[in-house]
Amino acid sequence: MTEFWLSAGLLLLAALSFLLIPILRGRGRQQEEDRTALNVALYQERVAELAAQQAAGVLDTAQLTKGRDEAARELLADTEGTEAPRQGHLGKALPLLAAVLVPLMALGLYLHFGAADKVALTQEFAEAPKSMEEMTTRLERVVQAQPESAEALYFLGRAYMAEQRPADAARTFERSVALAGRQPELLGQWAQALYFAADKQWNPQLQALTDEALKADPNEVTSLGLRGIAAFEGERYQEAIDYWKRLLAQLPEGDASRAALQGGIDRAAERLGDPVVQGAAPAPVAARLKVRVELAAALKDKVKPDDTVFIFARASNGPPMPLAAKRVTVAQLPIEVELSDADAMMPQMKLSQFAEVQLVARVSRAGQPTRGEWIGQGAPLPSATQATQHLTIDSPDP
Repeated sequence: MTEFWLSAGLLLLAALSFLLIPILRGRGRQQEEDRTALNVALYQERVAELAAQQAAGVLDTAQLTKGRDEAARELLADTEGTEAPRQGHLGKALPLLAAVLVPLMALGLYLHFGAADKVALTQEFAEAPKSMEEMTTRLERVVQAQPESAEALYFLGRAYMAEQRPADAARTFERSVALAGRQPELLGQWAQALYFAADKQWNPQLQALTDEALKADPNEVTSLGLRGIAAFEGERYQEAIDYWKRLLAQLPEGDASRAALQGGIDRAAERLGDPVVQGAAPAPVAARLKVRVELAAALKDKVKPDDTVFIFARASNGPPMPLAAKRVTVAQLPIEVELSDADAMMPQMKLSQFAEVQLVARVSRAGQPTRGEWIGQGAPLPSATQATQHLTIDSPDP
């Protein structure tokens, strides 16, 4: 933006010069006109003086003529090089008034019709974000600058889901649906955000949204996955297998999500007492980590009961964003939770896809999973670990 305003300022100075230079030149011409008038007055006074001397008998006719000629030559010498006065100029008031109003009008029109905010965003997006939080902030600014962009709202909703802010994501996806129409993919994303915002409690709204999405597109992947999760949590294991098998058929070979999805199918089959599901290849059981989180006694007076606590697992060698996460409050500590593929922040990044992970618990007064005031971290451990892990929140968040 600095370069933009500098260029605008230089152009403004150039425009003002066209208005102010004629005024300055006008002052010079006025001085020349005043000097010419003085020279003419002196010439006339000299001629009158010569005529008086001739009448008094001091000068004869030849001397009078010679004196007039000398006075005329002096007048011509003094006025030589001056410009003839121009008629019909605008005067000083109008150009000065225009010099003041032109920049003010230009600034007002630019602020009303221009796109300074979009220029700033374009320059900002030229650099890669350093964190998920920075990306979310940029997308929020994009939505603020372009509130009618369904695409910007969609990506902001995905960013909110990655930051484990399902309630914000649900509101954002709802706005996106209102703008872009009830497209199956948007309905699926909206339903998924509502499901996690409601603490994984199925309700008629979720049923209606996923029904509508799957009616319009029977292969809508988010709705298939969500219906499978809801069926599994409701112990309707055959229904979960059916939904997940339909979803598995949509994923290309080599997709990282296939192993986790197959693990869910196998677990549902085990609950049914059928160790092998027809048409399903054997796959390792998806990761399920149990962790007990406590708050150090020294911190109990430094936190508030309603402060948010994020409990999550992230890859030891991989992306810094959480793979699976739970959200509780300080008042609920100590607490024991289970992190599994069902808690994945993004479908393509699950616990079971990483051999080694690290458990983290963070107190964040602002409700941001990527930064907070206090933290507890465990040592790297295999994602297939069965024993309950213990975390104590006892250190300042770096």
